Amino acid sequence: MAIAIYHNPACGTSRNSLAMIRQSGEEPDIIEYLKTPPSRETLADLMQRMGIGPRELVRQKGTPYADLDLGNFKWTDDQLIDFMMQHSILINRPIVVTPLGVKLCRPSEAVLDILPNPNIGSFTKEDGEVVPAREKV
Repeated sequence: MAIAIYHNPACGTSRNSLAMIRQSGEEPDIIEYLKTPPSRETLADLMQRMGIGPRELVRQKGTPYADLDLGNFKWTDDQLIDFMMQHSILINRPIVVTPLGVKLCRPSEAVLDILPNPNIGSFTKEDGEVVPAREKV
């Protein structure tokens, strides 16, 4: 199974996760989900595999979240998924799929938990924060 990343190239967290995947020696399938959103079925499958619901996946910052009143608990899970289908920017990112699992990689170094080779050495994020090397297991 290949590694895939649901990626937004305008997002620093997404770019950092992608760079860590590449530093691990993998070249993932890059799905720019704003251009090619996942189907409803795929999105539901990703959430199920991550063990989270739509409320945990809906992105607030830089989206129509507040304008749509999505923090209101009147919205059902199905309705929240409907909103994500209508406005793919509401899908939080990056979501990474590997043979070891599926994860919303926020912070970006969370990707190391599901990479086949997480021992990428020291990594410096775009903002200058250093992610220390992991101990070899």
